[in-house]
Amino acid sequence: MSGKQVGYIRVSTASQKTDRQLDGIELDKVFSEKVSARNAGSREVLSLCLDYLREHDTLHVHSIDRLARNMSDLLSIVDDLVKRDVKIQFHSENLTFAPQKDDPMASLMLHMLGAFAEFERGLIGQRRREGLEAARKRGKQIGRRKSLSDENLAEINQKLSEGRAKSDLAKEYDVSRTTLYAALKRFREA
Repeated sequence: MSGKQVGYIRVSTASQKTDRQLDGIELDKVFSEKVSARNAGSREVLSLCLDYLREHDTLHVHSIDRLARNMSDLLSIVDDLVKRDVKIQFHSENLTFAPQKDDPMASLMLHMLGAFAEFERGLIGQRRREGLEAARKRGKQIGRRKSLSDENLAEINQKLSEGRAKSDLAKEYDVSRTTLYAALKRFREA
């Protein structure tokens, strides 16, 4: 008895394209999302996909790192699917996990590849942090520029002492009241 062929496709950013994943594979249904694996709580499409799968279905995933954010997440998903009699196929790694298929080599490969993927994500994060720190040391602006300069805040402080309302000043300087309050607090604490 054969079930449905279901694809799960994920890219980390909106600028990335999904077309190379599972290209040429005949699928009955595809679940696709653009979200970082770190945002596990917001991976609603993955949850819908996992809920959709039924006994004898096959889940096709381009590669291990597209499915899980870390090793324990990967093992949990694969174990749950196999227990539900769902086959899972990772095309990039050429690995298949199926119910009643006791393949110690495939299990070893899953653990090793999952560990390497987790290690690589850790290295990427470390290099990113190091790059940001080096840029800060060179005086580069990291992140969004301040909405209100120190000069603006000095002017606003003066106007407040003259009795002007914060809400009016927020409109005048084209910022939200929340932004104004937070900037004033930082300015006064500095």
